[in-house]
Amino acid sequence: MLKLPSTNYIEVGVDEAGRGPLFGPVVAAACVLPTNLSENDSLLSYVKDSKKLTEKKRNEVVKYIKEKAIAYGIGEASVQEIDTINILQANFRAMHRALDQVYEKIQFEHIIVDGPHFKRYIKPNTNPPVLVPYTTIPQGDAQYMNIAAASILAKTYRDNLIIQMVNDDPSLEKYGLKSHKGYGTKKHMDALKEYGATPHHRKSFAPVANVIATGPIRN
Repeated sequence: MLKLPSTNYIEVGVDEAGRGPLFGPVVAAACVLPTNLSENDSLLSYVKDSKKLTEKKRNEVVKYIKEKAIAYGIGEASVQEIDTINILQANFRAMHRALDQVYEKIQFEHIIVDGPHFKRYIKPNTNPPVLVPYTTIPQGDAQYMNIAAASILAKTYRDNLIIQMVNDDPSLEKYGLKSHKGYGTKKHMDALKEYGATPHHRKSFAPVANVIATGPIRN
């Protein structure tokens, strides 16, 4: 089982979903779980790196997380933001938006972040600015319960968002987005080359930029 939240201070875990895809927003989640979670809870052992769970199990576990969490938040950064400020900065922006939502509910005292990079977070409405201490943890979603919970929240939210986008606009069906969620699979790349990019594709990403530069293949 992963490390439970600290009992020394209020700790929030942060993770993202969707840094790598060619399509759609990047999504981040922040989560504060209670420190007294019972190891007898049958679903607790499934709070782990979202990539290690099936889609069915993630959707089951995310309900457990939302039920148990003291607070959680979901933040997005749009394709336009990604293309304007780059994916790393957009990722930080999404993380801060998720943290802002959590801070409205509980004033956390420490941030643990999946990965090696983070942009310092300033407590809302503080003058002079007050920074919240943070720790970056490579592969943190495989080590800390709060980060793993955030990874599941972010992944399920983004997957459902992509599915909803396709349901709302059936013209997107031909890109196979419901299966790969925007990643650069062969099916996705073949569709990009045949049909061109949509307004939801990340034009600053090389595979999309190359398709735009050369134009779709016309039979």
